[in-house]
Amino acid sequence: MVARRIIPCLDVADGRVVKGTHFLQLRDAGDPVEMGAFYDSEGADELVFLDITASAERRRIVAELAARVAEKVFIPYTVGGGLRSPEDLRQVLKAGADKVSINTAAVLNPDLIREGSERFGSQCIVVAIDAKRIGRPDKPFEGDERFDPDCRWEVYINGGRTPTGKDALEWAVEAVERGAGEILLTSMDADGAQAGYDIGLTQRIAELVSVPVIASGGAGTLEHIYEALTIGKAQAALIASMTHYGRYRIREIKAYLAQKGVFVRDGRV
Repeated sequence: MVARRIIPCLDVADGRVVKGTHFLQLRDAGDPVEMGAFYDSEGADELVFLDITASAERRRIVAELAARVAEKVFIPYTVGGGLRSPEDLRQVLKAGADKVSINTAAVLNPDLIREGSERFGSQCIVVAIDAKRIGRPDKPFEGDERFDPDCRWEVYINGGRTPTGKDALEWAVEAVERGAGEILLTSMDADGAQAGYDIGLTQRIAELVSVPVIASGGAGTLEHIYEALTIGKAQAALIASMTHYGRYRIREIKAYLAQKGVFVRDGRV
């Protein structure tokens, strides 16, 4: 049985960890390397570092961040943001990252997925998908709409700023066919609201692809994480707000999941 993973996500802007709601209203949460080391000691399974402004601002790649993290973090970690070429991916992996996350560049140049997979192995290539519901965009995200059979989701790029017209489910399938080893799936509607993951979106994509899906966007309670890993069929849950500010601790989350019958690594308090 494969253990479900708890993965803190550290969104980085201007060298600091930030967290917002629906990709907006960002507030400071701390130093990325210090927070990464803290989560390592807390029992996180992996970490994700995303420079959330790199693609939109066309900034230099984040190899320096990867190298700094490698000095103090000893669990697997993924780094993404502004990676546009196989050479960009190589530099970040060489600096110490275990995986690279590509989003905007993968949509604009899907061959990058194949090139990265063939050169470094599919296990290193995480395709991140930022998805937003189509239709009634101004209506608040509510749990009772999670399983609407008519709901569709559009892919956004450039840190959630640019709609692409791509269907999120179709893009996830294509990304895996091209060589993605994992899908990091973020619901823009649920992001930062702490009202629960978009279980409908997560479940549909998890059922469509043959690689692990990481549920992202919306975790606010322990039950939300449990739902994502069971009903949503995600292999891992990305968390941010609920632990960045001390509301929950990693071992508390794992203990809860273990008590509910979910297989996790070291579920003790």
